[in-house]
Amino acid sequence: MGAVEVPAEAYYGAQTQRAIENFRLSDWRFGRRFISSLGLIKWAAASINRRLGLLDPSLADTIGEAADEVVAGHHDRQFPVDVFQTGSGTSTNMNANEVIANRANQLLGHELGSHRPVHPNDHVNLCQSSNDVIPTATHLAGLSALTQDLVPALRRLSSSLSNKAAEFDHVVKSGRTHLMDATPVRLGQEFSGFAAQIEYSIRRVEGATAHLRELALGGTAVGTGINAHPEFATRAIALMAERLEMELVEAPNHFEAQSARDAVVEASGALRSAAISMARISNDLRWLASGPSCGIGEIRLPELQPGSSIMPGKVNPVIPEAVIQVAAQVIGNDATIALGGLGGMFQLNTMMPVMAHDLLFSAETLAAAARALATKCVDGIEADEERCAQLLEHNLSLVTALAPKIGYDAAAEVAKTAHTTGRPLREVVLEANLMSEAALDETMDLYAMTRGGLDGNEEREE
Repeated sequence: MGAVEVPAEAYYGAQTQRAIENFRLSDWRFGRRFISSLGLIKWAAASINRRLGLLDPSLADTIGEAADEVVAGHHDRQFPVDVFQTGSGTSTNMNANEVIANRANQLLGHELGSHRPVHPNDHVNLCQSSNDVIPTATHLAGLSALTQDLVPALRRLSSSLSNKAAEFDHVVKSGRTHLMDATPVRLGQEFSGFAAQIEYSIRRVEGATAHLRELALGGTAVGTGINAHPEFATRAIALMAERLEMELVEAPNHFEAQSARDAVVEASGALRSAAISMARISNDLRWLASGPSCGIGEIRLPELQPGSSIMPGKVNPVIPEAVIQVAAQVIGNDATIALGGLGGMFQLNTMMPVMAHDLLFSAETLAAAARALATKCVDGIEADEERCAQLLEHNLSLVTALAPKIGYDAAAEVAKTAHTTGRPLREVVLEANLMSEAALDETMDLYAMTRGGLDGNEEREE
């Protein structure tokens, strides 16, 4: 392919340089988690290849030291390859091989780019292929993002919502269905529904980690394990599991693990579901806080910053709006990942880099959004009890509680009369002699309306 110039100070080599030149497509690069996972794989590989007698101990130890530096983030700038590259991620795998090989040679007192005594393919990539390393790195990074970042953030959000559910349990307000007035609900019940959504999201995300724990390492080129020691994968995966204190296993079927990316598709689906839940909650919060004078205004969100460059005093629901935008991006990423899942042709999926990037972007950004929603919004929400009572007083759907007593048709006529005359429901019922005042007081107990239905002993008054 001819000569290629590599910067003298670079730890990467010719293959990485070619990728830099060939894939000038975006500003997207692999982030910290993915690079760290690559370093971890190379560290484990060097250690196990040493134990298997496949790698000289001094070389293996130095490769391990260099790989550890990659794990720690000392060389992130040496990973400049665009996410949009060859679909197997070979350029990024070779980027790691070259960086680690060159750094190992430097540690051994040799010049960068010498390929001696440590060779990027012969030694750093021993018993591996890009086709099993990239899916393994994707799963490792994905597990880290989901279990160490997203799930704790969702738990924090669930806790905030649950606390508000308890705090607001005494506040009775208008329910709304079809954006129209409906029977009463407690504000605490409304928030308990929000909290439950996030709890279910946590379960879905945790469930999706099961297949991410299955690693493709050991399948090498096409899943057969050619050029790999038969004990390599099991032992390398066990070593990584021990270091990460995480349950990891070798993929039960290497042909599935390399030709399909179903585990990533599944995980992305769980992220999409969580994103939709967070967006739905955020949308309700900004509607419930709308106003302050001309909207619903049943709750007050924390005031974080001026909301307008032209309207003085305007304050907007900025955190819910940001969360909704994150959710839209996660849904878009999920569409890309779903299409990526269709990119498995025969023994290899060739959309792995963008799938890995988008999965990690979704998980990490959604985690940040969940933390912001909890700490900068939900924790500071206040109920406007006076406004809740005011709106509920004019809610004609309260007539629903009368239907078991006076019948559906009579209740509908009461609602119609109250609406057209502007008179209170109570006044219309008493004037028509449909119920006694005592019975009406008992039936129109607003808090009791939020507890459920008939107790089985109710009798309609004629």
